[in-house]
Formats: sequence, structure tokens, C-alpha cells
Amino acid sequence: MLQRQGFFPGFYQGMPTHYLSSMGLVRLKIRELAEEKGWTLKEVADRSGIVYSTVRSYARRPAIATVDFTALHKLARTFDVLIEDLVEIIEE
Repeated sequence: MLQRQGFFPGFYQGMPTHYLSSMGLVRLKIRELAEEKGWTLKEVADRSGIVYSTVRSYARRPAIATVDFTALHKLARTFDVLIEDLVEIIEE
């Protein structure tokens, strides 16, 4: 279970790009959250401003090692959830 202190404590300091390596594997709960809202993945892409192929890729992949933090932020705002509620840690 994720702690509310933050997904990656201290990750802002010294981050060279907007890509975030989890140092493990994560899964994004896009499909579940979209179903709760009654949205298709296309609607998620349109509402979030993220390219459909990226949304589809994140939704289909059972495990991801590197995630675009900007996309995580946009998805969390779109679903009105915390990033911690969007991400499931598969492997630390």
C-alpha cells in the first residue's frame, strides 16, 4: 500500500527530466478509473490532453519501469485522484 507522504519522496530534487524511473515496476489504474467514470480510453486521452497511444499503452501494460511524470500528473487531475491512487506498486 502506498503511503500518503508522497509517491517518491524527494524526487523533485535533482530530477534531470520529466521521466520518472520507479526503481521497480508500477501499474497505472487507468482502466479501472475510466470505468468508474464511464469513460473510454479515448475520452481519457481527450480530457487529459495526453496522446491516445500513450494512454492506451499505460492502460494495457501490466508493469511499467519508467513513467512520464507529466502524464501521471495530468491523469491524476483528470480522474480527480492523488497520484498515489493512480499508481499500484508491482515490484519495489
